[in-house]
Amino acid sequence: MNANATLSPDDLARACAAAMWKEDSASQGLGIEMLRIGPGEATLAMTVRPHMVNGHGIAHGGFIFTLADSAFAFACNTHNARAVAAQGQISFIRPGKLGDRLIATAREISRAGRSGIYDVRVTVEDVTIAELRGHSRIVGGTWVSAEADATSTSTASGNI
Repeated sequence: MNANATLSPDDLARACAAAMWKEDSASQGLGIEMLRIGPGEATLAMTVRPHMVNGHGIAHGGFIFTLADSAFAFACNTHNARAVAAQGQISFIRPGKLGDRLIATAREISRAGRSGIYDVRVTVEDVTIAELRGHSRIVGGTWVSAEADATSTSTASGNI
């Protein structure tokens, strides 16, 4: 029996995210929260804290990129195949500010063979501040074993 066949696509996506979250110290350490996970999709949030502000008094682009990259990572790992970023390019449109709650929404554009393309939009109060396009590559292995069940999909980070 195979986890991909025993769980619905939504349950499988959430189970993969829960398993990945347990190993993601970087996202947890930045206070990133998972808001929504679905097949090929992920929505994450992060509040800009004082140590994330650069010399211009705005959110450092590296932190915005990291949030977008984390959303990309969770989206491309929802199909129970371990995937990593092969490439990512971000365009900063508007600055983030201290105290802003940044929302990164990733969606799958294409997935074929071992490669995928994902777009991530980062917003503050529904205003886009950055756009990332990421290319993923499957590296082998799975997140969820055949014994996994749908009840193991909750995490301490919130409702996914």
